[in-house]
Amino acid sequence: MSKSSILFVGMDVHKETIDVAIATNRLNGKVRHFGQIPNRIDVIDKLVAKLKREAGTLKFVYEAGPCGFGLYRHLTRKKHQCAVVAPSLIPKKPGDRVKTDRRDAIRLAQLYRAGDLTPVYVPDVDDEAIRDLSRAREDAMIDQKAARQRLKSFLLRHGIRYEGRANWSERHLRWLANAIMPTPAQQIVFQEYVNTVTERTHRIERLELMLKEQIKGWHFAPVVNALQTMRGIRFINAVSIIAELGDLTRFDNPRQLMCFLGLVPSQHSSGERTRLGPITKSGNRHARRYLVEAAWAYRYQAKVSREIQLRQENIPIRIRDIAWKAQIRLCARYRKLAARGKNRNIVVVAIARELVAFMWDIAHQVHLKPAR
Repeated sequence: MSKSSILFVGMDVHKETIDVAIATNRLNGKVRHFGQIPNRIDVIDKLVAKLKREAGTLKFVYEAGPCGFGLYRHLTRKKHQCAVVAPSLIPKKPGDRVKTDRRDAIRLAQLYRAGDLTPVYVPDVDDEAIRDLSRAREDAMIDQKAARQRLKSFLLRHGIRYEGRANWSERHLRWLANAIMPTPAQQIVFQEYVNTVTERTHRIERLELMLKEQIKGWHFAPVVNALQTMRGIRFINAVSIIAELGDLTRFDNPRQLMCFLGLVPSQHSSGERTRLGPITKSGNRHARRYLVEAAWAYRYQAKVSREIQLRQENIPIRIRDIAWKAQIRLCARYRKLAARGKNRNIVVVAIARELVAFMWDIAHQVHLKPAR
């Protein structure tokens, strides 16, 4: 084999093992199963050294999964090309019902050689750290919601009802402190549920404080501050969206970003018939959820509130103009679609899709320092 040839290396990565398959750069060349190796750095280095004796260029590919991006970062540090692909975007034959690690590795090598795989965005170590912190807060919110629901269900089961709004206000918490259960055992259960809710709330507060501390040295901090000039985009929303998506300017146009987030309609067209369906929901579901949450703020009349004014301090006028332009358009867009009888959830998703375009524009107005 010529030293100048290319080897496409497909890897099916698991906790303990990696199945490896190799394809040459000839489209009709045979793909062979190299074997199974332990998932250890020293063994991977030996594999790379052995393959370098067969080809001058190595191109690695593996599926994104629970093993993370450590293998990608190790190979790229060694100056090798490596791609990480989403399992949901890997083409599959409808009638193929046999799945093994060997076949998966061979299929990855074949598809990568043919150019049929789309790599996912791999964050830097610092970016992934912020993303982990953001997702930890999101998990804490889910845990808090579940704990509150358990407590409310327990009280309802015993006929104890709160007459006011159960929004966990100070008044509601004082009412909980005075609640008395029929038996000592049930009082213990009640207090444990209350303590769980309190602990979950404190956990969210701790994680939000950590996010504010960690964001100070983050190279995306200027984008986070700029996005907060927009209505509905507070600190948590801005940090979480950028932590999930990274550099928004890597998308050539807003349409690409909308497609990446799965906010565009699905389509099934044939012949003269064109049929549009629900949004595709592809891409990052965490960022999509935060965007839809932010879009609900545009159901009210356009206005720069005191809170938004404070967030806009020390922000360039060109960015504030984009934020105001977004308010005028999106608030009017919401009223127009709602007046046509559209479902509110559908309207909000449409607003979120257009909101992405304004965020993309703001990201282009911010000059970032290079990542460390």
